[in-house]
Amino acid sequence: MAQEDVVRGWASNRYARFLDTTLRDGEQTPGVALKPEDKLAIALKLEELGVDSIEAGFPIVSDGEFRAVRDIAREVRNSEVIVLARTRKEDINKALDADVPAIHIFIATSDIHMKYKLRMSREEVIKAAVEAVSYAKSHGLTVEFSAEDATRSDPYFLVRVFQEVVNAGADRLDIADTVGVMWPNRMATLVRFVRQNVRGNYLLSVHCHDDFGMAVANSVAAIEAGADQAHGTINGVGERAGNAALEEIASAVKFLLGYETRIRFERIKEVSDLVSRLFRIPVPPNKAIVGANAFSHESGIHVHGVLTNPLTYEPINPESVGMSRRVVVGKHSGRHSIEYILKSMGIEPNNDIINKVLRRIKELGDMGLRVSEEDIRHIISEIVNQ
Repeated sequence: MAQEDVVRGWASNRYARFLDTTLRDGEQTPGVALKPEDKLAIALKLEELGVDSIEAGFPIVSDGEFRAVRDIAREVRNSEVIVLARTRKEDINKALDADVPAIHIFIATSDIHMKYKLRMSREEVIKAAVEAVSYAKSHGLTVEFSAEDATRSDPYFLVRVFQEVVNAGADRLDIADTVGVMWPNRMATLVRFVRQNVRGNYLLSVHCHDDFGMAVANSVAAIEAGADQAHGTINGVGERAGNAALEEIASAVKFLLGYETRIRFERIKEVSDLVSRLFRIPVPPNKAIVGANAFSHESGIHVHGVLTNPLTYEPINPESVGMSRRVVVGKHSGRHSIEYILKSMGIEPNNDIINKVLRRIKELGDMGLRVSEEDIRHIISEIVNQ
């Protein structure tokens, strides 16, 4: 039995769809600006990863953004290419000029956004949303409609807006947790409320931000509650505290909920590395799924367990997400870690060597010194030669 099959809470025939917004919302990370060729390189990797939709950008922003979006639309064939647009004809026309098949139209629906940002009434917001969706559909585009700041909106007004745009032809609806104020139970409740009150044939999405550190949990709760799609970014990049990390949502949905996806999980790590390099944002070592420590073990108890049966301290096989297991030697290590390192160096372990190596490493650890892999090998070689 595969390791990932063991850890699933239950199996399901449900399919979860993923829209990656690394190239749009992710690029809104303060200080980040990608060249068109960088955006194309990431888009092609996302296509290989198997995301259903790639949000390539916001084409009206600049000439370079438009060119990047157009190039991505020409090159990507196995994922939908979608772009962002306000409820304005000039935005939609720019998307049409870029020759994309799908458009992500948004307008705010919370009272605070409508009053202070849009300076529009509820009726004006509905009218703008319906006219934009109708215009995009009349030009043959697949339309995803986002209610910006949906999670701080009057839920009854939210479903009214959603119903009107579905009636106008919207293919997908998106609940945007724009400032990350939701928690899993509340997100699940809102998803069910929308499902129960908006009639028609549509896919339901969620778009979660991480201001309170719950973007991934909220996204997974939404999928479990009946949402069809989650938006996310690679490594969780994005404005303020970032977006929901797509690799974390997808892994939880696949390995914990047992849902089907198009994601080729073994390619997650290489996409993460590319985004980290081009965004110039290092991946934190303790980050879930793709962090350097995600499948690393130092504690003697943990190493003993993992070397006996990986399931003792690893929820999934690291190779399933393009990672590898690491045994790290340090202050908390035990005999099994040293035996493992010795064998990897082609040295037959014995009690004398093991005890001397452990004693030296723990002495260094008690001094607050970090011991690198190179240091450990040097210590072992020195003791063996003695």
